[in-house]
Amino acid sequence: MTMNLPVAIAAGCASALMFASIISGALISVLLFYLAPLPLMVAAMGWGPACAAIGGAFAAVSLGVLFGVSYSAAFVLTVALPAWWLGHLVLLGRPAGVDTPPQRIEQATIQETDAALATPLPVDWYPLGRVLVWIACFAALTTTAALLTLGSDASAITDALRRGLVRIAKVQDGASGDQASEVVDAFVAIAPAAAATVAMATLTLNMWLAAKVTAASGRLRRPWPDVRATTLPPMALVATMIALALSFVGGLPAMLAQIITACLMMTYALTGFAVLHTITLTMRSRGLWLGSVYAIVLMFVWPVITVVGIGIADAVFGFRQRYLQRHTPPPLTPKS
Repeated sequence: MTMNLPVAIAAGCASALMFASIISGALISVLLFYLAPLPLMVAAMGWGPACAAIGGAFAAVSLGVLFGVSYSAAFVLTVALPAWWLGHLVLLGRPAGVDTPPQRIEQATIQETDAALATPLPVDWYPLGRVLVWIACFAALTTTAALLTLGSDASAITDALRRGLVRIAKVQDGASGDQASEVVDAFVAIAPAAAATVAMATLTLNMWLAAKVTAASGRLRRPWPDVRATTLPPMALVATMIALALSFVGGLPAMLAQIITACLMMTYALTGFAVLHTITLTMRSRGLWLGSVYAIVLMFVWPVITVVGIGIADAVFGFRQRYLQRHTPPPLTPKS
């Protein structure tokens, strides 16, 4: 732990600086703000969750002293807590075939067991699909907390969002009218779901980048997962349908349900991309097709709804399993 203390403090300082950079108002500060969890996630995956917890606590205290308790609380909720817990989940595992609760697998434990058995230790690592569900939970939590700072009911939150968007619109364009008002109202209606989608996407990106950095440094304690095989727990679809139904009840419950629905839909969008990566394995122009899909989604955004539908359909009908069964060659049988 003493050896990890400098790493924890360095990660905490980096995250705190990236988080506080938003105060400057510079364009680059937006990117740094969204990447603030990255240093703590790297510390959690490479040096253990305790390292990330120490770094997050140091950063939170520093921000509290410099900018106030509100900044410190926001940092803990949106940066330190997700980085610590997600890093903890990545390192969870249990011996394969043993029905025991998952526990954090240390690299030393794996090496000692391998030396004793002279064979690699098979480990069931925490499923990537469940990690995505946890990311969705954190994205929904941080978005909800941000909206509740604007008001305690739906009308107050909507009015605050409208005032902010009108102010931005007047700064960018001096003209105003019915058309501008309709555009503002449309943005206000989709703002909670859009904010949740951005939070989900950036947190997932931070997780992926942290795993890549840790793996490149040789400190990632679990093998790189097969992302194409990512599946969500069955209850995720039930929760998505319930949240979608509650999105039409009106008021604050509907707004919160829209946030949860957007986050869960993003998890199915990610599994939808996994389906596309699987069913195009045998295509000669696979790179062109996948590149075109990603380009269309990034340019127009709304086609991601189709990818979400693919992910949900795969959860119901098992497209990937059927595809792999048809395209996997049968096992060789010894000749008699």
